[in-house]
Amino acid sequence: MLTLKTIRENTAYVIERLAVKHFDAAALIDEIIITDNERKAIQTKLDENLSEQNTTAKQIGALMKDGKKDEAEAAKQKTAALKQQSKEWEQQLADTEKKLNDKIVLLPNLPHEQVPAGRTADGNITVREGGAKPALQQSLPHWELAAKYNLIDFDLGVKLTGAGFPVYKGVGARLQRALIAFFLERNTSAGYLEIQPPLLVNEASGFGTGQLPDKEGQMYHAEIDNFYLIPTAEVPVTNIYRDAIFNAAELPVKLTAYTPCFRREAGSYGKDVRGLNRLHQFDKVEIVQFRLPDESYRALDEMVAHVESLVNDLELPYRILRLCGGDMSFTSALTYDFEVWSAAQERWLEVSSVSNFESFQATRLKARYRDENRKTQWVHTLNGSALALPRIVAALLENNQTPDGIRIPKALQAFVGKEIIC
Repeated sequence: MLTLKTIRENTAYVIERLAVKHFDAAALIDEIIITDNERKAIQTKLDENLSEQNTTAKQIGALMKDGKKDEAEAAKQKTAALKQQSKEWEQQLADTEKKLNDKIVLLPNLPHEQVPAGRTADGNITVREGGAKPALQQSLPHWELAAKYNLIDFDLGVKLTGAGFPVYKGVGARLQRALIAFFLERNTSAGYLEIQPPLLVNEASGFGTGQLPDKEGQMYHAEIDNFYLIPTAEVPVTNIYRDAIFNAAELPVKLTAYTPCFRREAGSYGKDVRGLNRLHQFDKVEIVQFRLPDESYRALDEMVAHVESLVNDLELPYRILRLCGGDMSFTSALTYDFEVWSAAQERWLEVSSVSNFESFQATRLKARYRDENRKTQWVHTLNGSALALPRIVAALLENNQTPDGIRIPKALQAFVGKEIIC
């Protein structure tokens, strides 16, 4: 969340940077400043009222002591009237502060200076590519391979729940488990502490990481208890440190978690969502960091390098994109996407986003640290997929298909327990 101080002191800059995300902030910022002026005026009236109330209350004892009962009674009545007025001002102040906050949370995070100003995914910049695209003797899409080798049953998922909820079977289920174990082992070896968080979160958690109020329509909502099924482990894991104050020496904090993820993906349809390309429930391993502000962009580079090593070990052709303003999330300051090549579909599939949120999430979470002067400052938060499974599985099946079966990458063989699926 942008701070009021940033908005007021750097108004033109905020408007200019949010335009890179194609967000026209001018009118909303005008409303924020007007509402803040209203808040200040009410606060001034309340302070004046409380001051007069205290002064009048102190006079009552002296008047009674001097035998001026009538004047003392008048002072009591005046104090009672001032107290009532204070209650009214306090309520107006609370209402205005809520109104102000409700407007501020509508502003996205400011994009970093490196973010290109494109409007759609076509404006993303390719940072680098790696791996070699395979030359296949046969080229079946992963949904046909899944049926051929009895790995995934999409129709059974429809029967049990609906479209977008596949059932993994036999070696397909083992492959899922193998990838989760592989990612977690690599993440913990890199210094991330493994967490097993809840799969439902409360409204405060959804607000803390920025899913609410921006993406409530994309989240499954258990209305009776007002819980949300998590769209990513980022939500519960980052909220572990909501309302926390670190000592600087405790940072960085590095966490990793495997969870199922749930996304409504409302409006998704067509050939690009077939098979594993877009699901309502899927498995993902996440990495999260809390960093000192002057270290966060070095940490972002480290996280990108870590995810790149995972993709390399899986022997998948990939590319890394720096997202343009129009393709970035509401909360991100700078995001790198990883895409792997789908040989049978002949298209790139997104498998990871690695983002620096700077202090945007921290201000919502109230996650701070004490600097060398014992003054509290906002931490920076980062997160990334390491990795999301469905499209990794799609690319592994398609890119490694042979007439004899599906070859398992060497790094994964010990986890799967075999070298080829046949």
